[in-house]
Amino acid sequence: MSKPHAWEVASYVGGLASIGASLSLTSIGAAVGIGTAVLTCLTNTLYTWRRDRREQRESDARLARLSAGSDRADGA
Repeated sequence: MSKPHAWEVASYVGGLASIGASLSLTSIGAAVGIGTAVLTCLTNTLYTWRRDRREQRESDARLARLSAGSDRADGA
């Protein structure tokens, strides 16, 4: 892979500058809002999944304690 020429770099920089100049504050705000919404959704999904796993472990432990207690009461 060869080193990029100065004209290629200038072309990319000019392209990025024209994209940046074409964006208004409204469109930047919309993009930030969409990004925030997606991150919030992903974070909430992860938190809910972890909470469900934790609650399932607690429920399994509680059922195990209850069944162990009822076995002792039946056997006594």
